[in-house]
Amino acid sequence: MPHVLAAAAAALCALAIGVAPATATPTEFDAAVPQANSAAPSDFPEKHVVGSSLWPVRASTRLLAMTIVPLNDFWAFDNVIMRESGWDFLAINPSSGAYGLGQALPPQKMFSHGVDWPFNPVTQIRWTYDYMNKAYGGPAGAWAFWQEHHWY
Repeated sequence: MPHVLAAAAAALCALAIGVAPATATPTEFDAAVPQANSAAPSDFPEKHVVGSSLWPVRASTRLLAMTIVPLNDFWAFDNVIMRESGWDFLAINPSSGAYGLGQALPPQKMFSHGVDWPFNPVTQIRWTYDYMNKAYGGPAGAWAFWQEHHWY
């Protein structure tokens, strides 16, 4: 069943990219989500534009993560991802080259979780969650580190 949910969410993401209007109206979700394709922590939130047509994709990616990351860890995972990439799985940090939801550096690290890492948010979510567990003991540890250093 989780595979069916993931496939459905991925299809929804693809559909949203293809049919989202070019001039979307701002929503409450847009106000909280960085909209530029840059994930430099220093850029948040000043350089991000409200009203992107990608907000449904980002919202879908966030919902997908809720099916992968245990709910007791999701609050911290969400805090880190919101600040690192704004839930944009195509986010690229222009100064470092870090990529994706969790801003992997080098991005190819995510290959360990799937060859589709450049474009599959599920692969990126799984890699990022595993990285947070290995490097920080979990998303709460990653969030605590992020709050102190503004990177993780």
